[in-house]
Amino acid sequence: MKKLAIIGCGGIGGYHLSHFLGFSDIELAGFCDLIPQRAESFVKQANSGKAFTDFREMYDAVEPDMVFICVPPTCHGDIEMETIRRRIPFFVEKPLSLDLELARQIRDEVKKAGLITASGFQCRYSNLVKPNVKFIKDNEVAFIDCIRIGGVPETPWWKEKSLSGGQIVEQTIHQFDIIRYVFDEPEMVFTLGAKGFVKGISGYDTDDLSTTVVRFHSGALATISTGCYAKSGEAADSKVVFSAKDGRAELRILNDLKILGCRNSSEDPGKVDKRSKGLVVQGDGTMTSSGSGEVVFKEEGDAGILCDRTFIDAAVTGDGSRIRSPYEDALRSLEFTLACNQSMETGLPVKIENR
Repeated sequence: MKKLAIIGCGGIGGYHLSHFLGFSDIELAGFCDLIPQRAESFVKQANSGKAFTDFREMYDAVEPDMVFICVPPTCHGDIEMETIRRRIPFFVEKPLSLDLELARQIRDEVKKAGLITASGFQCRYSNLVKPNVKFIKDNEVAFIDCIRIGGVPETPWWKEKSLSGGQIVEQTIHQFDIIRYVFDEPEMVFTLGAKGFVKGISGYDTDDLSTTVVRFHSGALATISTGCYAKSGEAADSKVVFSAKDGRAELRILNDLKILGCRNSSEDPGKVDKRSKGLVVQGDGTMTSSGSGEVVFKEEGDAGILCDRTFIDAAVTGDGSRIRSPYEDALRSLEFTLACNQSMETGLPVKIENR
């Protein structure tokens, strides 16, 4: 049985641990965190493994076959380089780093080692991706409008932009990433930010909201707006709209995809066309009437579990071909979002450099 280790036993580490507890074919062998009680808590939850405060000591003692790196954005670098040196396949949570050059160095070392890697972009594993890509393929998308409005996370380091990267890099990167994944690579961004709407949080030092204008290599444009000022669920919102000449696709990530007034948009081109509106398409292909003039694809399964399982299977078999978010590709989403931060700081458009 292959051995798995986790570095970083906070909230996101716990998210992945909850998935691992349902897998019977791996040994949860080691848990590492600078706060001993956190690592010990994971040992109790897993009913297996050992707790450590030093990842190198854990590597020496456990000799894991794979590792999940779930640390804050500023803690990357030494962990990845040592993991690569030991030829251990690794899954790293987003953002990969706040230091772009460091992330590029890690990418280069991964390529030299031929190592299997993955990153925490679970939205790529949603069953909504295929019909979304089909819509884009069959309809000339000219404009994308994206919004993500939420609140301020309770994680202490999140409220300091120098530690988290701010909302674009730490949270809304999922929206930036899925747009890249299903649509096109960005060429240039221009971002404006604003402050003064979030009040009463000690030590808070990041942008409350921002809007980014994106130009893609295809010539299409997008606006991506994000904010962390919402205090209630009614104020929160998350949607990506792909607009074409004959219709549009409205994606609520990990929820549903609505197709309105378009040509073929199902995985099977014969199933759904311009004349067969008013359908709800389940993940297994089952269709029922929606009572409206739209085609609705519903989220099925758990994309997060599938994301984790795909990496684990790759680490076991040595075949990474089914991983949808390897380190090298995840780096492009980091470049995308850090360019937005640069634009916000300088007040100037920034050309994306994928180096």
